[in-house]
Amino acid sequence: MLEIDGHHLSLEDVGRVSRGGESVRLSAQAARQLKESLAVVETALREDRAVYGVTTGFGDLARIAIPPRDRALLQANLLLNHAAGVGEVLPDEVVRAMLLLRANALAKGHSGVRIELVERLLTWLREDCLPVVPSQGSVGASGDLAPLAHLALPLLGHGEMRLRGTRMPAREAQAAIGLGPMELQAKEGLALTNGTQLMAAIGTLGLLEAESLLETADVVASLTAQALHGIPDAYAEAVVRVRPHPGAIATAAHLRTLLAGSRLTSSPGQLRMQDAYSLRCIPQVHGAAHQVVEHVRSVLQIEVNSATDNPLVFPDEGTVVSGGNFHGEPLAVALDYLSIGLSEIASISERRIERMVNPALSGLPPFLTSQSGTSSGMMIAQYTAAALVSHNKVLAHPASVDSIPTSANQEDIVSMGSIGALKLRDVLRQSWQVLGIELVAACQAVDFAGPEHLSPATRRVHQMVRGRLPHYEDTVLSADLATGAALCRAGDVLAASREGNES
Repeated sequence: MLEIDGHHLSLEDVGRVSRGGESVRLSAQAARQLKESLAVVETALREDRAVYGVTTGFGDLARIAIPPRDRALLQANLLLNHAAGVGEVLPDEVVRAMLLLRANALAKGHSGVRIELVERLLTWLREDCLPVVPSQGSVGASGDLAPLAHLALPLLGHGEMRLRGTRMPAREAQAAIGLGPMELQAKEGLALTNGTQLMAAIGTLGLLEAESLLETADVVASLTAQALHGIPDAYAEAVVRVRPHPGAIATAAHLRTLLAGSRLTSSPGQLRMQDAYSLRCIPQVHGAAHQVVEHVRSVLQIEVNSATDNPLVFPDEGTVVSGGNFHGEPLAVALDYLSIGLSEIASISERRIERMVNPALSGLPPFLTSQSGTSSGMMIAQYTAAALVSHNKVLAHPASVDSIPTSANQEDIVSMGSIGALKLRDVLRQSWQVLGIELVAACQAVDFAGPEHLSPATRRVHQMVRGRLPHYEDTVLSADLATGAALCRAGDVLAASREGNES
């Protein structure tokens, strides 16, 4: 059981709750923090102080005072008015992450909401009763307003939910788990919608996936290096030590482990003096992406334990202060950076695929088939990889450099971080597929080069793949490429390589 308090959530916690279904509860500290911040809001209301979004309208309408009788209505209307999302609905794992991150941000004690409100979000998580949230509509400032409004809309009995996978009206879903609609109090609607939880949820899950993808890329590249009789001297510790970027050092060490005991690699001058960049520069290219991932991890680790509401409540001072913690710029530029790094991993992978299928570069049968002429072999697999890599390059254009003012120009510079987050999902999916194509091609190439000569670590990977996919001979290739991507993404390739290392 995970306890949250707004301060100690890890990215791995987010992954376990979102993908593994771990249960969550509030800590005693969080309960105290929530009570203290709520007391500040209640005092401000009794004293009839002007508080943005509590006694005033929102955005450009902040100049309009809201009388006491309409303040609860103001919060309910905020969810109804802001639930303007469109597009495909977010997958369950992202919605779970959003609920967890929203609850953790509120639990930090700077939002002025009731414990019961946060407990409702956690009950949804425990019961697998998840709001249906459209993916598009956020500009990444004032928070992810539209997605978060849809996330909270079922509190009022509106919207839809998926109860253990079955989609139905929110009122029915909650009734099935013994819950009814809630009446929001002052500031609660605003506290639920101001935040970066769409960006942070997709970013966190994407970051965890990217870490696995980078390690998998090393394994797949080591198979290719052996199929092409690569020269591992380029990965020597002495080489990377004199340009000591941490990512390159770590990648080179991983490659040395993966290639240990191989009888397929070569020495300088044996076949050629040095390899092409797509083999020789794996530590530098993969390593640069590792450092991108490390930077993005540091940004997300701060974000998942941050107060992103506006205004913010400070119990120690008894104040309510308007600020800009909801702005998505820190995440927007980080997620754009991650898409760029992953796109480079796919790009170098595609170049290795080309070297294997091109007989002028590989020394292997043309397009990795023994039936050249009557068979095109894996020719079109490289086309597919090229198409995916080209699409990634388009998606790698930074969303964060764009801004369109909103709310009558009150919100005059926005991050577009949600767009960066959504395209990151596509870049990840396509990068996994490119690696899957390289995996299938590398195993095919190794079949000709001699799998018995592979290093122990990669021999186990080849055996695992051949247990799922036979040597390719003129069948429908798309199914094999999909299987290759699935083996990479599911962790089978990593698991096999680690087993090989241990043995």
